[in-house]
Amino acid sequence: MKLRGNSPAKVDEKGRLKIPATFLAELTEFGNQFYVTSPTGESARIYPMKVWAEIEDKLAKVSSQNPAKRKFLKRTSYFGQTVELDGQGRLLIPAVLREEAQTKGDVDVLGSLDYLEVMNHARVMDELKNEPFTEEDARTLEGLGI
Repeated sequence: MKLRGNSPAKVDEKGRLKIPATFLAELTEFGNQFYVTSPTGESARIYPMKVWAEIEDKLAKVSSQNPAKRKFLKRTSYFGQTVELDGQGRLLIPAVLREEAQTKGDVDVLGSLDYLEVMNHARVMDELKNEPFTEEDARTLEGLGI
């Protein structure tokens, strides 16, 4: 599965996101259960349960005393919820995350290879403007062979 690209979408008054058709077929290959969460609260991440389970398996191998693990799990648990895709292709964004990430109304749904990221449109535009792609970013990617 490779989720890529961007699609505008809307989160309705009940907090449901209609998954854009460009992503729906890829997502449903993994079933209809997803983990919607965030490590920062700035956006909502939609993980197929298979992908989230792989993340949990990796974390299970790390000491429970590891501060980064504890921070990550605290935040992804606080913002997270297991959700099911309904018959109309919609997912519920958890209320606490919807408030924190300001994901109401118009949003952007961005493919991030193995999960979708849902962001407030104004926040996306602000990040693109204020966090430019730098020479250092290019060197880092080159070091990764990209």
